[in-house]
Amino acid sequence: MAAKLTVLIPCKNERRNIRLCIESVADLADELLIADSGSADGTIEIVKSIEGCRLIEREYRNSANFKNWAIPQAAFEWILLLDADERITPELASEIRAVLAQPRENVDGYSIARLNHFLGHRIKHCGWDRDRVIRLFRRDACRYRERWVHAEISLDPHRVAELHEPMLHYTTWTTDQYVEKLNRYAGWGALNAVNESKRRKAPSLASLAFIAPLRFCQLYFLRRGFLDGVAGFQVCMYAAFYSFLKKSKLWELHHAVPQPDPEAPTSSASADDAHPAAPTVPRRVA
Repeated sequence: MAAKLTVLIPCKNERRNIRLCIESVADLADELLIADSGSADGTIEIVKSIEGCRLIEREYRNSANFKNWAIPQAAFEWILLLDADERITPELASEIRAVLAQPRENVDGYSIARLNHFLGHRIKHCGWDRDRVIRLFRRDACRYRERWVHAEISLDPHRVAELHEPMLHYTTWTTDQYVEKLNRYAGWGALNAVNESKRRKAPSLASLAFIAPLRFCQLYFLRRGFLDGVAGFQVCMYAAFYSFLKKSKLWELHHAVPQPDPEAPTSSASADDAHPAAPTVPRRVA
C-alpha cells in the first residue's frame, strides 16, 4: 500500500510565491500543511482561499527551530518539505509517487537536486550546480540540526537515497531582495560561527582582506561561473561579498564598541559615572 504524504511549506510574506508553490504539489499531497511565521502581506488570506490547506502559525526564531516545530504536526509518516520559492515538476512528482508506492525500509530520507535561478535566469555553474538537499523524509526519523541558518536534516548518510529528478528554486527576483537576504544570512552565519567554532576567535585582517577575492575566483573560474554570463558574474560577486560580510559580522560580535544610549534610564549620579567601565565583547549566543 502506498504511503501517504504531507507536503509542509514554511513561509512568511510569500504573497507572490505561495500559490504557485502549492499548485505544484496539489495533485501529489495527501495533506497540505502551511506553517506561517507572521505574514502581513496577504499570504495567509491566499492560503485560506485555496481548498485543502491546513494552516498553522507561530513566531519565528530561526529556520531549524521553526521547521522542527512544524514537522511533528504532519498527519502522515512521509513529509515533503518545500520552501515557498521552490516548485515540484511533474517529473519529480511522478518519481515521488513511485518511491512512496513501495517505501524502502532502509531509507528514511531522499535528497533532491535544485535547479537554481537568479533574477529569473537559470544558473548552471557557480557552485549552484552542486545544490542537493534532503526534503522527502520520514516524519518521526528526521529533524533539522539546530543552528541559525543553513540547517540541514540530521540523518545517518547510510539511510539517505537520491531522487533523480530535480526541483525548481527561484532564489530571488530582485537585487534588493537578494541583498537583504544576504545581510540577514550573514548575521546568522556569524552567530553559527560563534556558537560552533572551537577557537571562537575574531577573524584576522588577512582573513577579512582575502576571503572575498578568493571566493570569487573559486566560483567564477574553478566552478566555471563565467559560463553563466552576466547573471553568473553577479552570483559570484554576491557570494564573495557574502563571505566578507559574514566575516565582518563575526569581527563585530567580538570587537564592536556598543553605541551609548543617552536616552536609557539612569540612576542617580555617582562617582562611577565619571569613569564608565570599558565596553565588553558581546556575549556568545547560546
